[in-house]
Amino acid sequence: MNTKHVEDKLERKKLKRAARKKAAPKQKRAAGVARGANKRKVKKLAKGQRKR
Repeated sequence: MNTKHVEDKLERKKLKRAARKKAAPKQKRAAGVARGANKRKVKKLAKGQRKR
C-alpha cells in the first residue's frame, strides 16, 4: 500500500493496518527454501591485493 501522500503518522498506521487485514493471506514458504541465518553463506574473496 502506498501511503506516501499521508502526512499524519497515526493516520498512515491506520491505513496500513486496514490494508493488511484486507489483503489475502500469504502462502507458506515452500519446503526447502531457507531463510535468514539458514541460507548458504557466500565465500569471501581473498583480501589483500586487488584482482584487477
